[in-house]
Amino acid sequence: MEQIKIKYLTDGIDHLCYVGGKSDWIDLHAAETITLKTGDFKLIPLGVAMEIPQGYEAHVAPRSSTFKNYGVLQVNSVGIVDCSYCGDNDQWFMPVYATRDTTITKNDRICQFRIMQNQPTLEFIQVEQLGGADRGGFGSTGR
Repeated sequence: MEQIKIKYLTDGIDHLCYVGGKSDWIDLHAAETITLKTGDFKLIPLGVAMEIPQGYEAHVAPRSSTFKNYGVLQVNSVGIVDCSYCGDNDQWFMPVYATRDTTITKNDRICQFRIMQNQPTLEFIQVEQLGGADRGGFGSTGR
């Protein structure tokens, strides 16, 4: 089993754990209370720094309820934290844009992450035709 060293940079936030036993994603918490006005951008501190094993990266994404509860969008859609971002001061953040006035309270579960293996090295080969079935192009499924 791989291990991840974690340093908590903020007191008063829940420690990381699997919610409901074991899930594919692990929740992250806001490290401070943040009030945003419509149109504000903010890096929400998550109060943790981690040492991800070589060959792995973390994918950070909003929880399914984040927009409904807080009206914020993660502006980079999915954050990627590579294994070189591993120092004592390399705190994780969630960059958000507020679509309405909102307050995110310290320790609110605001986003989630999972650890993924890095993509293998690939070779790209140019061809005149591909061998797969043609599905009709972008947006054609279900017509």
